[in-house]
Amino acid sequence: MQPSPLLGPIVALVAWSLVMLVWMAIARRGAFKRLGVSLRTIPPGSRGAALDASPEAKAQWKAHNYNHLMEQPTLFYAIVLALAVMGFDHPVNVMLAWAYVALRVIHSIVQATINVVAIRLSLFALSTFCLAALTFHAAMALWH
Repeated sequence: MQPSPLLGPIVALVAWSLVMLVWMAIARRGAFKRLGVSLRTIPPGSRGAALDASPEAKAQWKAHNYNHLMEQPTLFYAIVLALAVMGFDHPVNVMLAWAYVALRVIHSIVQATINVVAIRLSLFALSTFCLAALTFHAAMALWH
């Protein structure tokens, strides 16, 4: 049996999340080094978010984005898996799923580099539209 084409966007977004994890780790490591922080000098209970108020706050942009990739995309994974299980891998749904992934990748790059909120918000709104359309299609498939 051929796997659903809806699984491709799921795998791609998980892979992108792992890329952001590595980018975040590299950025934080460099920031910690420049600040003179090491694993031995970090007090118990400290969080990377402490960098937000430091001169290295820009390093946190990657971490903020990584956190965002752990939030709304969980809904994306659930609804796309639901569509795949229902066999509703219509080309429109596949296109919407890939559009969601592309928009989230672009959102990540913007947030991790220039971090212009107006651009991020536009990308987030467009990706949310894709998620809403996928959800609407799943609901229609269930009720018809």
